[in-house]
Amino acid sequence: MSMTTSPLLDVRDLKVEFLRDGNAVAPVDSVSFTLQANQTLGLLGESGCGKSVTALSILRLFPMASKARLSGSVRFRGQDLLQADEASLRALRGKDIAMIFQEPMTSLNPLHRIGDQLGEMLRMHTSLDRKQITEQSIAMLKRVGLPRAEQLVDDYPHSLSGGMRQRVMIAMALLCHPGVLICDEPTTALDVTIQAQILDLMRDLKEQQGTAILMITHDLGVVAEMCERVVVMYAGQVVEESSVRDLFDAPAHPYTTALMRARPTLAATPGQPLLAIPGMVPPPGSVNSGCRFAARCPKVDAHCRAQMPELTEVAPGHLARCWHPG
Repeated sequence: MSMTTSPLLDVRDLKVEFLRDGNAVAPVDSVSFTLQANQTLGLLGESGCGKSVTALSILRLFPMASKARLSGSVRFRGQDLLQADEASLRALRGKDIAMIFQEPMTSLNPLHRIGDQLGEMLRMHTSLDRKQITEQSIAMLKRVGLPRAEQLVDDYPHSLSGGMRQRVMIAMALLCHPGVLICDEPTTALDVTIQAQILDLMRDLKEQQGTAILMITHDLGVVAEMCERVVVMYAGQVVEESSVRDLFDAPAHPYTTALMRARPTLAATPGQPLLAIPGMVPPPGSVNSGCRFAARCPKVDAHCRAQMPELTEVAPGHLARCWHPG
């Protein structure tokens, strides 16, 4: 995982624990990865593997009632965000690191106009006056491809389609030109045509602004289209990391291989069932001392069930957590 330049974002041994019935449960366990400037890194895995919790941990966005306990380090431009005070985090959120959430309707306030919600971001992080804030908000709405932006700033979220709301969220995230953009399943709720438009938009904006993107997804097509490197997560752990090309050409972990085989293909026989991965992702706190994928793995043996494999380099720049990589 070593890079020739210092990473923009360096997550090292991140562990997130929640207290449940007096016990600590860790949905994220010793996760490490780096994100370089102007890079798109994919965080890939099934629902329940810890991707979104990892993303929320970077900006410490857990509500106080969650009693989350974080350890390890999350360094942004050298500053450890896990040790930063709340005032420092508020100054950084949205300005230096922005996040696009999976469902825009729950992220936008239904009681406030679109222009007011965009303007709030600029009021928090800039010294622009009201006229300049309105002008920049309209300009960004146009930049993300929304029609009649001058009228849109006076609309409420409920009057917009899902694709339009997602574009508003992207506009809001990019208003302050962040160094890192975290995208948590940004196209899951959208139809295929709008999904393609959103991905094209994010790619264009990344090239124009030089923003680094952390793309959280379960969609291999999104990974192939958008990312340079991929981190595969399973049951709260990183099980594989490589370039996109190496991941698709030669996946090293049985879980990654199973994800690849579960994809629908144009060559599939009509009516042929998908090659689903048997079983379910184990819930946090239920795993034993062995490999967490052992119960679903076709390569499993006694060693796999007894001892957890380390994340090791199986080829240059290609890491896997498996006793039988291949």
